Amino acid sequence: MALTDYINSAIDTVYSVAYADEGEEDKEPEQEEQEEKEEGGEEEEEEEEEEDEPEDIYPAIREECENSSHIAHLKHHFEHCNEKVEAGEGFQGETCAEEIHSFLHAVDDCSAPKLFTKLV
Repeated sequence: MALTDYINSAIDTVYSVAYADEGEEDKEPEQEEQEEKEEGGEEEEEEEEEEDEPEDIYPAIREECENSSHIAHLKHHFEHCNEKVEAGEGFQGETCAEEIHSFLHAVDDCSAPKLFTKLV
């Protein structure tokens, strides 16, 4: 499992994801068709707005911080723990939660100021 996959799965286990479309299964088919007709004109406007949105700079900033020298030891420590657990050499029930938490906290501390200076 790649580091980013492990990070994403760790984040998914901590934070639940809510989807805007949930709960719409209960609607009547006629009601859904009427809503689709009403939204037809809005979809074209939304597509135009989406084209005007700037590129998201956060992933590049986050990757830069993940590879920075002052966070490299935390990344190495997490990767070592992850390899140990995947190889079955860790103690029973070991999850590397402390290591991933420390690593992600350091990455967030590094990336937040850089991101907010770009947003202003």
